[in-house]
Amino acid sequence: MAERSAEDIQPRAQLALAGSPICELRELRVEPLDGGLVLSGAVSSFYHKQLAQEAVRALCNGEDIDLVNAIRVHGNQVQDFP
Repeated sequence: MAERSAEDIQPRAQLALAGSPICELRELRVEPLDGGLVLSGAVSSFYHKQLAQEAVRALCNGEDIDLVNAIRVHGNQVQDFP
């Protein structure tokens, strides 16, 4: 069985996120970088960040592909109160 590269998986990963039932995941980007994949964009919770990562990881099917989760979480900001 031939090894799949990050470039092979990237379009499928982008489609998987674009078809997610979670609206925020549809706006994320998956890009190849140095033989791996980078997830980027912003979501409102660490849970959604993890869901995106695991959706892409599932498409790797055990291939040795570096996955960098650079998704920003903007919904869980700690506020200082006077």
